[in-house]
Amino acid sequence: MSAQTTLPFEEPVVELETKLKELEAFSQEQDIDVSHEIQNMKKKIEETRNGIYANLSAWQKVQVARHPNRPYTMDYINTITTDFVEIHGDRIHRDDRAIVGGFAMIDGRKVMIMGSQKGRDTKSNVECNFGCAHPEGYRKALRLMKLADKFNTPIITLIDTKGAYAGLESEERHIAEAIAVNLRECFNIKVPIICVIIGEGGSGGALGIGIGNRILILEHAYYSVISPEGCAAILWKDRAYSDQAAEALKITGRDLIKLKLADEIISEPKGGAHTDHEAAADNVKAAILKNLDELSAMSPEEILQDRYGKFRAMGEFDGSVE
Repeated sequence: MSAQTTLPFEEPVVELETKLKELEAFSQEQDIDVSHEIQNMKKKIEETRNGIYANLSAWQKVQVARHPNRPYTMDYINTITTDFVEIHGDRIHRDDRAIVGGFAMIDGRKVMIMGSQKGRDTKSNVECNFGCAHPEGYRKALRLMKLADKFNTPIITLIDTKGAYAGLESEERHIAEAIAVNLRECFNIKVPIICVIIGEGGSGGALGIGIGNRILILEHAYYSVISPEGCAAILWKDRAYSDQAAEALKITGRDLIKLKLADEIISEPKGGAHTDHEAAADNVKAAILKNLDELSAMSPEEILQDRYGKFRAMGEFDGSVE
């Protein structure tokens, strides 16, 4: 795990924690009992942290979703599954490490679990291209989905990417076509698909593994057609307006539930998933199992119709003529 990172809006908590350390050091040096004051300080820190995280703006949630200590796909896989067997490659070009996946067990239930993978340091980030998949990454994901369909195994996708890689080699290998094929073919998969947005859900890069019967999103994750910075650069010609763009894009869990683009918000530990990986994983696991139970009662035909109907119902249209 990388060194502790403090987000700008967390400064009040950091200041209180610094004062707490000074108070504890003073107590030891002077041999004075200030346990009551220490407990009050700890309580104040907890209340301040809870107050901040209960009222985060859309832009602040984006910052939390990008926190370098936030758990990534492999962190969740290692915590909530057993007997994980990773499957590599798309059988056409190469193995794209920006998307990982394979068969695993969750509480005795066999699943196909896959997702976007970021790195913790320069070496691992270069290896997985900062979580931005090439075409072969999406083709690998589709290969895994079809394999799961063949063996009647539910599919879990964990989404955490700024978007698909838009470099020259990605375009040469037809990134748009790879994502488009995934969108089409996911509507033909007859097993349940549960998509969980665990961090960043950016553009077509997220949607390439984001067609499911259930769309779940962590409390401080976001899901958007474009990054706030990209939106600000287009509309205002200045990335300094990213906070306004984040509000306008309606990218948080609450917004997505209202717009019927997501089905459920998964709670995070106080202070964000980066503060307690195990607690975050427990919440994700519980949500996955609950939705798996609901979907497992449906027939393959009902699974297909449920997924198709879900996406056909998205969006509102006003056909009135003034």
